[in-house]
Amino acid sequence: MQDNATEVTAAGIARLAGVGRAAVSNWRRRHADFPKPVGGTETSPSFALAEIEEWLRSQGKLAEVPLRERVWQQLAGHPEGPVTALTHAGCVLLLIHDRPTDWLDMSAGSDERLAALLPAALDQVLAPRFGTDRDRTVATPISPRLLPSVPLLRGAAGLAAAQGARQTYEFLLGRHLDANSRHYTLTPNPLAELMAELAGPARTVLDPACGTGTLLRAVDARPGQERYGQDSAPEMAALTGLRLALSTTAAVRIAAGDTLRADAFPDLRADAVLCHPPFNERNWGHDELAYDTRWEYGFPARTESELAWVQHALARLTDGGTAVLLMPPAAASRRSGRRIRADLLRRGALRAVVALPVGAAPPHNIPLHLWVLRRPDKAPAQPEVLLADTGQFAGEGRGGPDWRAVREAVLDAWRDFDRAGHLDERPGLARSLPVIALLDDDVDLAPARHLPPPTAADGAEQLTDVRERLGETLRLAADLTPPPAGTAPAAPRRPLTTVGELARGGALEMRTGTTGGHARVPVLTDLDVLAGTAPSGTLPESDEEPVLTEPGDVVLPVLGGDSVARVIDDATAGAALGRHLVLLRPDPAALDPWFLAGFLRGTANNRQASSYASTATRLDVRRLQLPRLPLDAQRPYGARFRALDEFERALRHAGRLGEQLVRGMYDGLTDGTVAPD
Repeated sequence: MQDNATEVTAAGIARLAGVGRAAVSNWRRRHADFPKPVGGTETSPSFALAEIEEWLRSQGKLAEVPLRERVWQQLAGHPEGPVTALTHAGCVLLLIHDRPTDWLDMSAGSDERLAALLPAALDQVLAPRFGTDRDRTVATPISPRLLPSVPLLRGAAGLAAAQGARQTYEFLLGRHLDANSRHYTLTPNPLAELMAELAGPARTVLDPACGTGTLLRAVDARPGQERYGQDSAPEMAALTGLRLALSTTAAVRIAAGDTLRADAFPDLRADAVLCHPPFNERNWGHDELAYDTRWEYGFPARTESELAWVQHALARLTDGGTAVLLMPPAAASRRSGRRIRADLLRRGALRAVVALPVGAAPPHNIPLHLWVLRRPDKAPAQPEVLLADTGQFAGEGRGGPDWRAVREAVLDAWRDFDRAGHLDERPGLARSLPVIALLDDDVDLAPARHLPPPTAADGAEQLTDVRERLGETLRLAADLTPPPAGTAPAAPRRPLTTVGELARGGALEMRTGTTGGHARVPVLTDLDVLAGTAPSGTLPESDEEPVLTEPGDVVLPVLGGDSVARVIDDATAGAALGRHLVLLRPDPAALDPWFLAGFLRGTANNRQASSYASTATRLDVRRLQLPRLPLDAQRPYGARFRALDEFERALRHAGRLGEQLVRGMYDGLTDGTVAPD
């Protein structure tokens, strides 16, 4: 009965029944007994999940829904919100993980009995894991709050029986984070693993800005290990505490609160500190923390919140302990922080600065830095600092860097440097510098400003390779050059049809891109279509059904006024259709896709089908025209249009190689790696 409180949208109903959203709309119109909305809005109503399931079952329309999807629907539609639902589910999954027989005994009775017995049982599990204080982050839910969650908890238990308690919670938390990606700043798993390896083995680990706990989860387990974390959002601290408790046997202590203003662990001395702090905060406590004892290396300016986090990390380390922080690149060179940077260098606290490739972590458009620090237990005899730049391992588009290459390059350089206190030059990648060489007026620690260029041999070999590939591409483009255009004899005016008429007649299907979806697949964006590149986008999690491309589909951008139409091939098939795109799926018995795409690219055709606002051009795809020809007559046009597309791609690739060659020649001539003769 309590599951009536769980709501589901039309998209969720469609997934339950295994149909499209249009079918759900038809059911609402045609069946008077279809359940009435219980929430949502007039344009996006929501329905009671239990009523919907009962109606679908009575109509024989209830598909076999995977248990994972059913549990997610219960969580997403929980009357107290998904965070409360996640907390309740996490507590019960921890009970199942630690005391499975207790759960089996309690769950055998009614929902009311289960809700009444759970608080005491949960307290016996949560107290040893998170402490006995009443204000602990993961509090025991009381019985009235648990009753609406019982259907969800039973479903989560069933899922845990099939795939494990930890995996179940990771699935539910991951779906929640994906559905609300704009509200969370996530640290990619490969980056977290790299930071943990730089810190080395540790018995006591702290993350003072723990977020979703990714950094603490990346730490290698050790006997008797303790993991501490703090986050300013109480709900995130609770979810992270449960996540860690389910994934490790280490003692977990997660606190809620502002770390800089209200440190929850002032007496802690950790072996390692890992931190991805918030960037560019002005309201970090500058006015009220002027005399705080943590500022051993200088009082940070109001604009230097990151240097406050650096000193907090050092203050919580044991002597000789290591801290690894993800930092914005500006922190290495801003003049307002030069005195603190200088003191960190003089006293041997800052050991390495590593520039990551663009796209390593949000914000993805700048190359972030890793700072490796160590609380000095003794002054180094001849202090040096490791500087490394892994920008050369950046990936294409938005696919992220080559993490394997980044990891190998960084760890190899760091371990050699940490062992010897010095690293010979690795041109273009890493070197160590004496501290005295960095203590100038700017104390600029940006690695790119201190690293030597690649060796001349390497630079020349790379340019030779680019030149050879450019030559091959230009020869291919020459072979693909269209033959001289002949003059067509005068012919009677051909009858025309429009995309709208073809769609109404069933010759093609027309779909538009969505703003979200539940499928986790690459997304073809309007920029990808315009540039002719692979799918590079992502869709936020939502109840919408994403439109997936198939070979032979024709995709057009509707904004910008460009005359572009792309035929989907096997390599691009399966991608989700992004916003501002229209997909045309021709019936192969009626339309040749290349014939369709070619005529839709006509400049005059696009002009007559476009409308103009003050700042943008919008294409009305339904008004685009093409000749009304039989399939046999379409195919010669299609073959010619396909040849033009191959020629266009070759030209585009040659342009990219040409730009790479020109830039390499400029760089080689100016840095001395290429001779002018």
